[in-house]
Amino acid sequence: MVTEIAHAKLNLSLAVTGRRADGFHELVSLVHAIGLADELDFEKGGPFRLVCDDESLPHDETNLVLRAALLFQKHVSDCPTGTFYLRKRIPSGAGLGGGSSDAAATLRILNRVVAQPLSQDELTSMAASVGSDCAFFISERAAIMRGRGERLDELSRTIAQTLQNRRVLVVKPPFAVSTPEAYGLLARSAHYAKSSEVEQSIQSWLQNPNRDPSFLGNSLEAAVFQKYLALPTALEQISHSLGVTFRMTGSGSACFAFYPEGEPTADIESSFKQLWGPGVWFCDTRLFG
Repeated sequence: MVTEIAHAKLNLSLAVTGRRADGFHELVSLVHAIGLADELDFEKGGPFRLVCDDESLPHDETNLVLRAALLFQKHVSDCPTGTFYLRKRIPSGAGLGGGSSDAAATLRILNRVVAQPLSQDELTSMAASVGSDCAFFISERAAIMRGRGERLDELSRTIAQTLQNRRVLVVKPPFAVSTPEAYGLLARSAHYAKSSEVEQSIQSWLQNPNRDPSFLGNSLEAAVFQKYLALPTALEQISHSLGVTFRMTGSGSACFAFYPEGEPTADIESSFKQLWGPGVWFCDTRLFG
């Protein structure tokens, strides 16, 4: 049995600068892994198969785990087959990259099992063909993501250390927002960020990385909030009553906030449950890596 940990991610910023001819969107995003993670085991023997403790997820080849495994098998002739056992902790439809991270963990597992025939660059390229943000999860190192998510510029060690291990609260309402839906809402509004301004803001932050990077914003937030009014309504009330500012990560519906060390979170969690009901998912974690 071989095991890999598949961490979730936060888009600490996300600027969408336009739609490409191939239907994907151009983006610039500051991405960081967090401690929250799924666990993936692989046991050799028999055909590729997925067993998951979340019955709501597909267990066939539409799941990114099996899609990634079949892609690896296509490129590596002596790739073993077997069963993947997935323990889900990252909620779906949250903008936390759970499916993409699971796919990257699949590629890492298979590469380990066959004595690492593929370099990290080759794995990253393969991951990018599975999903737009899968490439990030091969190394899980903090980076500026560009293109449709496949181009990564890792933060320098000095800059990364300003973020590492910071405490973050992550909350998800009882409803999900799919990535295609979020980008579709943005496309209809056509409120894209200007690439030159985004790059200037990124460079400004890189020169002073002690600032909270969430000031860089999320282009998808306004479009998603316009449809899902429960999101901005709750976040405004939490900000007003408790002084904690949450921002949406990725395409949502999860939101995050940096939070001081040692401060209790019970009031925040209970307030979200009062606003959204008992189906709220809440996590107190840290930036990882």
